[in-house]
Amino acid sequence: MACQKCQSIPRVEDENGTLLVSCSVSELADKMVQYLSKNGIAFEVEDEQTLWVQVKGFLSMLEDLCSTCFLSKVEREGVSLLFLQNSEIFTATKLTRMKTMQQYKDLIGTKKLASIIENGALTTHFQPIIDIKSNTIYGYESLARGVDEDNSLISPDKLFSWAREGDMLFYLDRACRETSLKTAAVKNIHSKVFINFIPTAIYDPAHCLKSTVQWAKQLDFDPRNIIFEVIESDYVEDLDHLKRILEFYKSQGFMVALDDVGSGYSSLNMIAKLLPNIVKIDRAIIDGIDTNSVNQSIFRAITQIAKENGIIVLAEGIERAEELAFCAKEGADLAQGYYFGKPSAEPRRKI
Repeated sequence: MACQKCQSIPRVEDENGTLLVSCSVSELADKMVQYLSKNGIAFEVEDEQTLWVQVKGFLSMLEDLCSTCFLSKVEREGVSLLFLQNSEIFTATKLTRMKTMQQYKDLIGTKKLASIIENGALTTHFQPIIDIKSNTIYGYESLARGVDEDNSLISPDKLFSWAREGDMLFYLDRACRETSLKTAAVKNIHSKVFINFIPTAIYDPAHCLKSTVQWAKQLDFDPRNIIFEVIESDYVEDLDHLKRILEFYKSQGFMVALDDVGSGYSSLNMIAKLLPNIVKIDRAIIDGIDTNSVNQSIFRAITQIAKENGIIVLAEGIERAEELAFCAKEGADLAQGYYFGKPSAEPRRKI
């Protein structure tokens, strides 16, 4: 039986109706009156802090409200809204549905994200990962970007912020994985491809990752060339659940990597329990590591436990030759960072 969560994306409709506007102070109500009057929107004053507004296109109005910036974020938190469709009759019990204008602003991001996912408006940039010994390209990390209506790029931070606000993390995470595979195929990449995933967005590996595995097979990828990379691992409270996800990927012939190792207190424990194929040492550890004795000690500890368990070590965030020299000397196998190349739509083919 198909999972409803996997098959549908939450929708927010642009409907007509009546809007109850409740302001925490009368000054905010005055600002609302000025805005409504300026834009020719019909309204009635209930009291000095409450308005009734006739709305033609609720979300369209909200988008305009939030984009004009006539209210600060703090002020938006002080304006609560209750939208009633034309067929609805106001009752006191419906006040539980009220949201602040800031919450509705977040809802607009959810609507935009749903459109991006449904229309396939995601693209992938690739950052090279280097084999230190051979000084050749080992593979690429694939990094998602949204494409706005004007063809400008939307950062992954904004995309995932919208996803969290709108409970759409599962849909975005899945779309990014599949877009990475499709784009790598189009770009004719035959080396390793690192594909990020958020473990908290996956509840049943065999079910939630089914479409990702299908795309990998359909596009004729060698499973050994696909490395699924855990991001935000410090947010994972259930390590057994994460282990099941990694074991599922491994059972399909893929490799797995653990990102940002060294950034959390539980990193060494996670390595021992999860036994990934690759550990990526966090860029905060790599930054200035040639002169930072504390970071050097952390690096050596991670490298030692990795080597003892046959795990490949990747130094992430390298920007200077001195950082690369230290990591190479102390046992790193792979390296990644602006020193070699920034993420780009066209994969860099040579160092």
